[in-house]
Amino acid sequence: MLGLKLATDPRWVNIVESNIEEILTDHAWCEQKAASNAISIVTYNSEIEELVTEMLVIAREELEHFQMVHDIIKQRGLTLGRERKDHYVNELFKFMKKDGSRRDALSDRLLFSAMIEARSCERFKVLSENIKDPELAKFYRDLMISEAGHYTTFLGFARKYQDNIDIDKRWKEWIEYEGSIITNYGKSETVHG
Repeated sequence: MLGLKLATDPRWVNIVESNIEEILTDHAWCEQKAASNAISIVTYNSEIEELVTEMLVIAREELEHFQMVHDIIKQRGLTLGRERKDHYVNELFKFMKKDGSRRDALSDRLLFSAMIEARSCERFKVLSENIKDPELAKFYRDLMISEAGHYTTFLGFARKYQDNIDIDKRWKEWIEYEGSIITNYGKSETVHG
C-alpha cells in the first residue's frame, strides 16, 4: 500500500531495544513535530475549511500520541529527553518545492507530510512485529493504523488541492527521492534514524 522503495531491516529493532528510552524520547518529539506540521498547514491555508477541519483533527491526534508516549516514559521510570533533530525529515524538507502557486506549494507540503507518515507507519509495523516487549508491540501496532490513516489523508488532500501538478508523477518522485536517502538511516534507535 505504501509503495516505499526500501523496507526497514527488522534487525533495526535490535538497535531500538538496546536503548528504549532513546526511541521513546525521539518518538515523542516526532509526534510533537507532526502536530506542529498540521498546525502550520492550517496557518498557511486557513481559507480551505475542509483542510483546516481535518488538519485540526490530525494535530489533536498527534498531540494525543505525544501524551501516550510520554505516559509510557513516565510509567517506566524513564525521562523525556530534549528534542532531537530529525535528519531524515530535514532531508525530505529540502526536496519540497517552494516555488509555483500557493496551491502547488500546498500540494507538495501535503506530499512531504504523506511521505513522513508512510515511513513512520512502516517503521511502526516493523516495531510491532519484532519488538520483544508485548506492551510496545501492541502500542506500535495501534499507532501504525493511525499513521496509515494520516498518510492517506495527506495524499488525498494533495490530489484534491493540486493546481497544475500531476500528483501521481510527483508522488513517484517523492518515493524515488525517499528511497535514495533512506539507505543512510535505520542505524540508530530513533524512529527515522
